[in-house]
Parts: sequence; C-alpha cells; structure tokens
Amino acid sequence: MRITPEMLDPELREIAEPFMDSSIDSDEAFLAGMVTGTEMVDTAKPDDMHCEDVWIPRRSDGSKFRVLILKPLSRKEDLPGVFWIHGGAFASGKPEGSMNVFRRLMEASPCVIVSPDYRLSPEAPYPAGVDDCYDALLWMKENAKKLCIRDDQLAVGGDSSGANFAVSLCLMARDRGDVNIAFQMPLFPALDDRMTSESMRDNNAPLVDKSLIYLAWKFYLGDLFETDNIPVYAAPLRATDFSRLPPFISYVGGVDPIRDDDVAYADKLKGAGVPVHFEVFEGGFHGFEEFCPDADVSMRAKKFLVDSYKYAAEHYFAEQG
Repeated sequence: MRITPEMLDPELREIAEPFMDSSIDSDEAFLAGMVTGTEMVDTAKPDDMHCEDVWIPRRSDGSKFRVLILKPLSRKEDLPGVFWIHGGAFASGKPEGSMNVFRRLMEASPCVIVSPDYRLSPEAPYPAGVDDCYDALLWMKENAKKLCIRDDQLAVGGDSSGANFAVSLCLMARDRGDVNIAFQMPLFPALDDRMTSESMRDNNAPLVDKSLIYLAWKFYLGDLFETDNIPVYAAPLRATDFSRLPPFISYVGGVDPIRDDDVAYADKLKGAGVPVHFEVFEGGFHGFEEFCPDADVSMRAKKFLVDSYKYAAEHYFAEQG
C-alpha cells in the first residue's frame, strides 16, 4: 500500500509529510537510530506520581534488571496493576519514554504501573526481551500485595514492539498457567514477521515504514529471521489458537504498515469469543498520537484508550489460581 500525502489525516499532513520516504534501509543506520532514540528518553523522575526503581532477578541466571514502579501520590490500596512495556522497534527505549501514557491511565483510573527495562535486540535477540518481561510480570504477581495491587486485576499493555511483548505475554500466560491476566492493552502491536499484508506492501508512511519494520524484525529474531522456525511468542499472528485470552483493547492508524495485521488479530480474537475494543483511526501513521498530540485524530485515539481502560478497570477481573 503506497502512501500518498492525501492519505494522511489533514491535521497530521503538514507535520508528517516531510518524514515520508525517509527509509532507514541499512543495519548501520538502524542501529545508530536506535541508540539515539534510547539516549533521547528523559529519565528524570516526575513529581506528580511516586516513582521507584527496583532491581529484580532473572529466573534463568539470577542476573538483575531494572523495573520502574509508579503509584499515585496519595496512597491507595487494591489498585489495578498495569504492566506496561515500552516500544522502540525491539531495539530502543526505556520505561520512562511512556510517561505520557502512564499519566493518562493513572488520571483515568488510579493504578500501579510496573514497567520493565528489558534487554534490547541488538545486544540480546529473541527471546531475551520477552523473557525479561515475563519474569517481571511474575514478579509483579508475586509482589502484588506489597505493591498495593489487587491480584485479580493484572493488566498488560504496551506500544508497537512493546505491544508485541504484551500480546506474547498473554499467550505465554495462558499456555503456562502461572499467571492470569485480566485484560490487555497492546497499542498498534507488531505481530507478524512475514510482512505480507496489503498495508505492509511497499509502505512508505512517515516515521515507521516497511523498511524500518523489516530491520526491527531482523535484529529481534536474530538467527531465526526469515526461517520457518518462528515461535508464536515472537510473532503472535502465527498462532492458531486464540481462545481463552484476556479482553483486548487496541487501536492502529489507517496508514500504519501493521494495520492489516492488527485488524486480522482483532478479528481472530472476536472469532474465539474474546471481548475486543478496537479502532482504526483513518489517516494515522505509526505513533501519530504522540508525534502530533493536539490533532483531533490524536485526541480521539487517546480518548479511546482512556475510555476503554476505564471500562476494563470496572468490568474485567481474573483471579489467580
């Protein structure tokens, strides 16, 4: 799906059009961009919520990694626990880069947010990052009471590659049976390494196009890339069983390369009887709501997430076994 400026939302067009056809098409450029993206994350702790860094052990070897914990300033007990995974093409970013989302969720319905600083793909390809996230999710469950979280309302969410991890965690949790997830909020998740959908084909959308997504999968999958041995926990759209998964909240932009994959995943969940809250925002590119936060389409996307989260916090629960 070749993107023309006319396909962008009018309010996004002026800002985003210069970023069309600006593909990152080499390993070196991708890696340099990912390093820059991580360095640009503001890690200063905000003063409008309680923030704490905790170092937790990996179950595989006991080495430790950082988890960011955020709570409301006024102490509350028995809050929903939101396990949020930052995006960054599997290769970039830090938990603090999602601070805008954290504020929206906490203001909509008070919660405790747990966000892992997982291993990035250039140094540690699949399954390192998703394994870190799963370890941190189990740590959150085991420490729910200490964190002031009600353990029957553990939610997972994330954006882009972090949303891939969120979807993968739901599959892992269902299959392994050691944690029950109340609902999931993966925003515009990358779900299929095969990259064969119509929306992906020849996509030159602003900021994130087919070329960048190709390199993201290449570094994330490592030696598995372009083989037939891709696990469903790496590329969830390869799964065949979509039953018994948590209620799903998600959205995607209409010109995003991953649009068709996200629509397909939402349809598969609906077909399996999973509650689905899903929207396609026409004219939006990958991450449009943060890049152009004041545009009407961005405001509608953010409202959709907040409203859906509030509904989920009131209606979706999953007791631990």
